[in-house]
Formats: sequence, structure tokens, C-alpha cells
Amino acid sequence: MKNVLLIFISAMLFSCRSKNDLPAGILKPQKMQEVFWDYIRADVYTTEYLKNDSNKNVVMENLKLQEKIFKLHHTTREDFYKSYTWYSNHKELMTRMLDSMIAVNKRASNKGKPA
Repeated sequence: MKNVLLIFISAMLFSCRSKNDLPAGILKPQKMQEVFWDYIRADVYTTEYLKNDSNKNVVMENLKLQEKIFKLHHTTREDFYKSYTWYSNHKELMTRMLDSMIAVNKRASNKGKPA
């Protein structure tokens, strides 16, 4: 009987957890947006601009830029990829995060332009 009660209490505590709570080691949406945006920009830079430079190893340059990005945002490659996988498995949160990321950067690029 104690085991059943313990399982029931554990299930109740687990189910009361907010849907917005993130597991340990997962980057919060705001931070994930910032890291992911820089990650995408680095990828575009290396695949589109450096591909024509025969003196550059595109893969190595991309990895160097990624390490700079992770250092800049005080995170690790492991935390980023773990978070990316987690958000990818939670489509609603991933979509919301991407929509927000795009909107923020669109507003930033439109600043200073005439309406």
C-alpha cells in the first residue's frame, strides 16, 4: 500500500509541473534564440561566403565560429545541441521560439528604415 501511495504522490507532483518548466540543462527560450540566431548566421557565412575561398576549410571555420558563439553566450556545444534536440521534440515551443527570433531580428533590421 505504501508503494501505491508513493507512486501516486510522485505522479501528482510530476503532473503539477508547469508546461513552461524546462528540464535541467536546457537553455531558456530567450537564450536559445540568441545562440541559435548567431549559430545560423555563422553557418550561412561559412557555407555561402567562405565556400569560394580555397584557402579556407569551411567545416573547420564553421566549428571555430561555433566555439566563439558558445563562449560569447556562456554556454557549451553540448548544452546547445541538447537544447536544440529538446526544442525540436517540442514543436509548439520550437515554433514559438523561431517566430519570436525572426520577429525580433526583422524589427532590428527595419530600424532606421523609412516607413
